[in-house]
Amino acid sequence: MLKYSHDKLLLIKQFVQSKWSDCNILKDAGILQRPKYIHRGSGRRHRRAANEKTTGSICSGIRRPSHDPGNRIVSVPNLHYVGINPDCGSVQKEASLCNIALFNSRSLNGKALVLSELITDTKLDILCLTETWQKPNEFASLTEATPIGFTFHSEPRSSRHGGGLAVIIREDLNVKRIPINCPLSFECLALKLTTESGPVSLIVLYRPPKYNASFLSDLIELLTHLSSYSQRIILLGDFNIHIDTPTSKLRNEFLSLLDCFDLTQHVDFPTHCGGHILDLICTSGLSVANIYSTDLGLSDHKAVFFTVSLPLPPLTCKRQISYRNLKNICPSILSGSISDLLLSAPIPSTLDSFVHHYNTALHSALDKTAPLKHKEVSFKRSAPWYNSELRSMKAAGRRLERMSRKTGLTVHIQAFSDHQRAYREALTSAKNTHYGRIIESSHDNPRVLFSVVNKLLEPASGPTTSSTEVCEEFLHFFRNKIKDLNNSTNINTSSVYISPCFPTPSSSFSKFSPVTSAFVNDLLYKMRPTTCVLDPIPTTLLKSCLHAIIPTVTTIINSSLDTGSVPLTFKIASVTPTLKKSGLDADNLNNFRPISHLPFLSKVLERVVASQLTNYLTSNNLMEPFQSGFRARHSCETALLRVTNDLLMAADSGQTSILILLDLSAAFDTVRHDILLFRMENMLGISGTALQWFKSYLTDRQEFVSLGNSRSSSAPVTQGVPQGSVLGPLLFCIYMLPLGHIIRSYGLGYHFYADDTQLYFNVKSGTSSELSQLTTCLSEIKTWMEQNSLKLNCNKTELLQIGTKMQLNKMSSFPVHLGSDLIRPASTVKNLGVIFDSSLTYSAHINHIKKLSYFHLRNISRVRSFLSFSNAEKLVHAFITSRIDYCNSLLAGAPSNLISQLQLIQNSAARVLTRASSSEHITPILLRLHWLPVSYRIEYKILLITYKALNNLAPNYISDLLHHYVPARPLRSSDSGNLVVPVTNLHSMGDRAFSCIAPRLWNDLPKLIRSADSMNSFKKQLKTHLFRKAFSST
Repeated sequence: MLKYSHDKLLLIKQFVQSKWSDCNILKDAGILQRPKYIHRGSGRRHRRAANEKTTGSICSGIRRPSHDPGNRIVSVPNLHYVGINPDCGSVQKEASLCNIALFNSRSLNGKALVLSELITDTKLDILCLTETWQKPNEFASLTEATPIGFTFHSEPRSSRHGGGLAVIIREDLNVKRIPINCPLSFECLALKLTTESGPVSLIVLYRPPKYNASFLSDLIELLTHLSSYSQRIILLGDFNIHIDTPTSKLRNEFLSLLDCFDLTQHVDFPTHCGGHILDLICTSGLSVANIYSTDLGLSDHKAVFFTVSLPLPPLTCKRQISYRNLKNICPSILSGSISDLLLSAPIPSTLDSFVHHYNTALHSALDKTAPLKHKEVSFKRSAPWYNSELRSMKAAGRRLERMSRKTGLTVHIQAFSDHQRAYREALTSAKNTHYGRIIESSHDNPRVLFSVVNKLLEPASGPTTSSTEVCEEFLHFFRNKIKDLNNSTNINTSSVYISPCFPTPSSSFSKFSPVTSAFVNDLLYKMRPTTCVLDPIPTTLLKSCLHAIIPTVTTIINSSLDTGSVPLTFKIASVTPTLKKSGLDADNLNNFRPISHLPFLSKVLERVVASQLTNYLTSNNLMEPFQSGFRARHSCETALLRVTNDLLMAADSGQTSILILLDLSAAFDTVRHDILLFRMENMLGISGTALQWFKSYLTDRQEFVSLGNSRSSSAPVTQGVPQGSVLGPLLFCIYMLPLGHIIRSYGLGYHFYADDTQLYFNVKSGTSSELSQLTTCLSEIKTWMEQNSLKLNCNKTELLQIGTKMQLNKMSSFPVHLGSDLIRPASTVKNLGVIFDSSLTYSAHINHIKKLSYFHLRNISRVRSFLSFSNAEKLVHAFITSRIDYCNSLLAGAPSNLISQLQLIQNSAARVLTRASSSEHITPILLRLHWLPVSYRIEYKILLITYKALNNLAPNYISDLLHHYVPARPLRSSDSGNLVVPVTNLHSMGDRAFSCIAPRLWNDLPKLIRSADSMNSFKKQLKTHLFRKAFSST
């Protein structure tokens, strides 16, 4: 054993540097203690406590000998420099401690920026919040409180005001949500944090102050459930239990419960302004240290800080980025470079090599004009709008905070609180100014506007992490999903290729027509500049150099059409997983849908093919007449207008209708290529080079998943049509052609919108004999879908009985059999975005519009202060007006009390836009904005569709509902252009049908407007007419 004397230790001290870890050990042992400072003249004397241990000084009273360079203890040349590993030392020490804070915010509104700054300043890893007062699907404040490099998990209170929980945590940590059934006695958010030493359960809890007898039993059930995830638990939150009151029965029972689960409660100081301990930190199997509280001046609760020994990965201080200086690219220089490179080599002999030459030339030109640069940058944790004035205010706030802690005087506490309020206002003002400048400098670019707004108001919609492993996991999940669907259907297709009732095509389509450079130039100019990772150059730059690439692009397209082949690079898709709905759990792969991205040039080729194929199908009447998906002049509104017209007229005649909405699982991804090609050849007459082109398009396809800079391996695609393509929807409609013939053979009404299928059947009494026809049709539909590798999802298929209240009362509610499954009637169903009810009053739909519109209005009001009028108007039209106008032609004749609710939404939007007070009369505001009231907007839409139907600009199924008035004998009204108004029985049903209300409104229009020679002229005259009609009294 080595022994050192006192003198030797002092002698080697100048050559040995103590570690902080050793000093901390000495401090914990009570050896290193800094004596408390006593100001001279204070009259206080240092008195040692009776129980305090005396510790000898480690400092020698002997003066250290002077350094003599000639009398060295060691030989310096023999010493070797030992480099310091940046991953060791203090970084590892910090990485072994997890910094956590708990705070009852009592509403995040107006406090989010301060909390974001708190996370950055105190280097927190996790911030747990209670009483966020967050509403469901409202993420603006949480997004604002989340700094760069962090993400959040939230649990808003589903009903009533207040409550709400959130956890803001480093995004590089492996965290997953633990599913729990939250009881009524408290709110709870549970997360599973996976570390190198094993999992840790983090539970944030808020118990309302009102006593609930089931609290303890509910907590026992929760802890029992969570114990299966990990034995190490962090339970924290606002329990509203006075732990500092020993006589409290609830307090004693609660502490006894914690002891049963081996949980230790660590907070022993007041956390509330009332002097009680309400915010608790309870742990099991973990070491907690450095626990203290701070009054942030934001709430009546203090923030509680503590550290837990957890092996978290260290924060990355540096990162490598790659970028190009695209802003300074001169289009003329880039065009010249592209032209030179395209002409520098001889024209390749094959199509694939030609496309490769094109991609290489574009990529080389980009490298020459804006070379790819690599740079190491630091993560910027501070907000981009943080300025020197805010730093000064922050420093002043810290001085006031120290003063209030030191004196405890009310005047100092109030001064600190007032300063914090002013600091929050200054933060908000600086942020608004920053984003306002970004939007204004974009020169009214809508993309920048919506990008900024989404960044401020919406959470991230993709996976929280991106790596090759995550990409591979998504790829296998999407592929296994299709395999499972295939295994659940009958793939034996002995007689499913063609329906006997489908006529043999009398025409043929054997080859494509070549395109001209002018046609390609016009097509490229009109297409959206979408870009994916497969493109050699950003599409925005490509469109600025059209004259340099048009000859090459035209040659590639014509070569593909002439040879009947598609280049291999055009058949590779980059798949991006996207959440199906905002707010869904990003850890559940079932919540994601695959979105395919294809090279821009492949979309150009597909658009050329789709144009020629559509012209052939339309001119030969080969398209399904009741298919409205992805067709020109067709829309969801025209589809629903025809369906509701038939339903209302049936109810008017005394019949009850049964509406069935069929749901298909991953329909686009389960299309069989051999069946599709067989139908194109035998049902549509496509042959020769054209058919060969489609064979080439469908075969040898590949896909990979891309997330950020990571990507998976490529996998072959043997079935399905890509959803992100131009041709995919059209090919799917061709695949579904026989289904319309099956439904028509049973006399049922139906309508398609891509893969959405709806059937409706009219009955008088609902007897079994009447329903047998419907049941037989549904059975054949299910069989056909199984034979064609389509999965009918019976669990999501919905049924609605529609009629008058008297008709529905006479007919009992009955289920419908779909194979072995039973579909029961629902009170409401969602049909192409519109909520239908049994009487078609659309009350549930209007309530849904109200909920969404007011939610977006609150968000717009948050950012209104830094938006110009024109930009704010764009947001109002995008998020509010579009919802009021969506399929509003269906609301014609709806109860006035429901229409007035929509009018209130428009009034609120007008006030937010113009910043008018609630006491100001709304009519002058609408007049100044030139906005038609809601009832007149409905009338405008009905008349616009009527004009289109009468001028061959609408689907045939809409035009068939209108008939010109022809008198029995020649009259002066023969050339009036009036329409026939059918005779109806019920004002609440038949009078609301499009075939009745459209002729009535049309006949009331002045003849000059009805005879407009163009769509634009009609719109202009119609709006002027309705505007005068709406505001005639003002």
